[in-house]
Parts: sequence; C-alpha cells; structure tokens
Amino acid sequence: METLSIYLIISFVATTLATILIFLKASSWSKTAVAVIAGWMILQTIVSLSGFYLVTDSVPPRFALLLGPPVLFIISLFVTKNGRKFIDSLNIRWLTILHIIRVPIELILFGLFLHKLIPGVMTFEGRNLDILSGLSAPLIYYIFFVKNGLNKRVLLLWNIICLGLLINIVTIAILAAPFPFQRLAFDQPNVGVLIFPFTWLPCCVVPLVFFSHLASIRKLVLAISKQRVGSAVALPLK
Repeated sequence: METLSIYLIISFVATTLATILIFLKASSWSKTAVAVIAGWMILQTIVSLSGFYLVTDSVPPRFALLLGPPVLFIISLFVTKNGRKFIDSLNIRWLTILHIIRVPIELILFGLFLHKLIPGVMTFEGRNLDILSGLSAPLIYYIFFVKNGLNKRVLLLWNIICLGLLINIVTIAILAAPFPFQRLAFDQPNVGVLIFPFTWLPCCVVPLVFFSHLASIRKLVLAISKQRVGSAVALPLK
C-alpha cells in the first residue's frame, strides 16, 4: 500500500463519497438509506483494514462478502412492497447524474493498473468500455432533462446498454481476481480491489451504480407502459 500514490487514494475516496452523496440526494436524504449505507461502509472499512479480503484461497472466496450482500439487498428492494415504494420515490435526474462518476473511477482503475494492482484488461485500454457510460451521462442528462430532446425509450435503452457495460467489467474483474476459478490475467491479477480503501468499489460504488440503473429502468418501463395504455396523466420522472 505504501507504493500507491496518495493522490490516487484521495481521488478514490472523494469519488466514493461523491457517489454516496449523489445517491442520497436522489433518495431525498432518506434516513434509512443514510443509515444502511453508513453502517455498511463502516463495517466493510473495519473488515478490510484487518486484511480479511487479502486471503484469496478460501472457498467460497471472501470477496463474495463485499459484493454479495448488496446484491441480495437490491433484490429484496424489488420483491417487497416497501422496497418498490422506495425505488419509485427516487429522483431519476440524480440517478442519471450519478453515472458521471464512472469517468474518475475508470481513471483510478488505470492508475491501479500502472501500480500493477489490476490487469490491463480491466482498463479502458483493455476490454473495459464502462468509461463511455460516464462520458455520455452528462450529454444524456442535458438532452433528456434540460432540453426534453429524447423520449423515454431512448433513456431506457441508454440505461440498459450502460448496465451491460457495468456487468461486463464486473465479470472481467471477478475472473481476473486470484481466486480458485481465475480465468484471466494470471501475470497481473486483480488484487487492487482487495485492498482498503479500494474495497469500497465492489462493496459500495458498483452496487450503487448497478442499483441506479435498475431503478431507472423500472421507473421508465412503468412510465412507458402508462403512456401506452393511453393514460391522461403520464407517470412523472422526478
């Protein structure tokens, strides 16, 4: 960890905090969201600092405790009444803005690659095109929400494509990690996300980006469906 640039660490911490703050803004500063995210971050900080995730030969991989619980929590939101109510209360404008943070995240991943902590395949020089999501987010926001120049189907398609790009890099990152089922990057495996504070990427940043897409897709599908049946009042996209 001492070989890492302090600027890289500060940049990542700042980007993570920005991601959380934008999401909380989208939730209108929901007390429940604040409590859940704060509690999860504190827990993962303590566990990460202990070196728990640096043990990579366990079965199942300890890494699953970073990404698994958030995924299960997201699923619970979609299958419960109160969860769906929370999703529908989110502000899709801020959920769209949130994706801008994918640009600094990709630059930070490139920095980790230069420090030989992740493989080149995980960067925009490899198979990771996720930076396109971040670069397009402000344009999509401006055209759709400011100029009203796009219909909901275009915004829906953009969310689906960007979700696919996210799933792509997450899959690559998992297959490049030094776990028993590693399939990529044996010469320079993905160990960067097992080191604090970069463990925040799989346990917080990625789940929030993932959830923001799913929530936006749900809101857009509902709005499009309501328009299709000829409702006099379109579902508002906050």
